[in-house]
Amino acid sequence: MTVRVLLADDQRLILAGFRVLIDSGAGMEVVGEATTGTEAVAMARETRADVVLMDISMPGVDGIEATRRITADPDLAGVRVLILTTFEIDENVLRALRAGASGFLSKGVEPADLIEGIRTVARGEALLSPVATQALITQFLDQPDPEGAAAAVPLDQLTDREREVVALVGAGLSNDEIAQRLFISPLTAKTHISRATIKLDARDRAQLVMLAYRSGLIRPAG
Repeated sequence: MTVRVLLADDQRLILAGFRVLIDSGAGMEVVGEATTGTEAVAMARETRADVVLMDISMPGVDGIEATRRITADPDLAGVRVLILTTFEIDENVLRALRAGASGFLSKGVEPADLIEGIRTVARGEALLSPVATQALITQFLDQPDPEGAAAAVPLDQLTDREREVVALVGAGLSNDEIAQRLFISPLTAKTHISRATIKLDARDRAQLVMLAYRSGLIRPAG
């Protein structure tokens, strides 16, 4: 199945470069280009892209607000947002994750990593390296959340096993790594993650990571 990608960046040169890279990837195509956040939201509704490659800094409605509007729209439930950023460890990245983004990539990303990152997010997985996630959470966890992200996480809805799995997701482990750690199959790990995602009303794996930290289920090291 072809992964449909919408590009959102106010720099035409960057848009052109990413279009060439993505269109050259097997099973991928660019279905639109937006230069403002408002355009990105409108084109997400029009194209029903699988993944929106979203720049944070755009005139008018920025990438964070555009991400929030896309992820809050029930009609766009299948659209994933992948943030493009100049700095990996940045407060804006955390704000974007709180707004519903599924992960982030540096604008200096290698072409192969860009393609694989888009495919990862299109599969419904989070694109969050353990190191970057740890640094973000450690730096900003204690700050008040202006977006009003869930202050009370209903962990009592989870089984003991689901709590274990969510904690490991928060630590950055893949399904295979979780399966090895808990001596279960990768399919069983995936099932636990899916059930926890539904119970916690999380959009995807990236949101599970945020909830794992905000609930105290896992704490930053150091």
